[in-house]
Amino acid sequence: MKKNHIKDSAGDRIFNITNDMLLLLGTLIVLYPLVYILSSSFSSPKAVSTGQVFLWPVDLSIRGFEAVFEHKAILTGFSNTIFYTVVGTLINIFMTLLAAYPLSRKTMPGRRIILFLFTFTMIFNGGLIPTYILISRMGMINTRWVMLIPLAMNVYNVIICRSFFESTIPNELVEAAQIDGCSHIRFLAQMVIPLSKAIIAVLVLYYALGHWNQYFQAFIYITDRAKFPLQIVLRDILVLNSVSDIIADPQLYAAKQGMAELLKFSLIVVSSAPFMIAYPFVAKHFVQGVMIGSVKG
Repeated sequence: MKKNHIKDSAGDRIFNITNDMLLLLGTLIVLYPLVYILSSSFSSPKAVSTGQVFLWPVDLSIRGFEAVFEHKAILTGFSNTIFYTVVGTLINIFMTLLAAYPLSRKTMPGRRIILFLFTFTMIFNGGLIPTYILISRMGMINTRWVMLIPLAMNVYNVIICRSFFESTIPNELVEAAQIDGCSHIRFLAQMVIPLSKAIIAVLVLYYALGHWNQYFQAFIYITDRAKFPLQIVLRDILVLNSVSDIIADPQLYAAKQGMAELLKFSLIVVSSAPFMIAYPFVAKHFVQGVMIGSVKG
């Protein structure tokens, strides 16, 4: 039995080829800066400062990474950031699930009012000075809690999670569980969470990335260097290794300039590598979790 194949018209072929070329061009535009940064971080200071690096490392070297990890504060910053990311993400997921599940149940009293109040905070807030005064009076200045409690929940993520629950957890399942005497807490723990791995993976990625890159919160509220996250430590290293304009010796100036440029690329790789490695493992769940609920039947 022969299969019928519908041949593309000349216009369709032209469109497909043009589309593929544009997508390829866009991919190269996005990919090249990443390749350039990675290649520069493994090149020599002279090659970086003189602009010899284009695609591949020139004069293969790890001097940039050696210079970065010579700073003991880097390890402290790494450990602090890992702590803030892991503990903060656990708090975020816990709070988001507890907020999103009730808001997804149409039988919850005052559901629309609470959702309006949540959404209101996305547009209006007290501002930096009132927030600083509040956190100060709560005794969280210069503590690790200031990196966790004020960032415990993101309303946008609550809305995404609520939409996911509304789309994937039918009311009939809730009613059947209630008939069997199942409480809401037990239903959430034993039924909703196992069925929501995709959206939880999305939330973990969102929250963890936010904690890993958190800079402003620590810059405003933390002065103890032992509590600095990685981003503040990297900023300090860049500032300390900046080249002064008063250096008179051209050779010394060029050497310092090359090392400063190399440090920038090495620091970018050091701070970005963990999530670049982890992203492919959650990409499948990321796409599935974001798209579920966007189209309802």
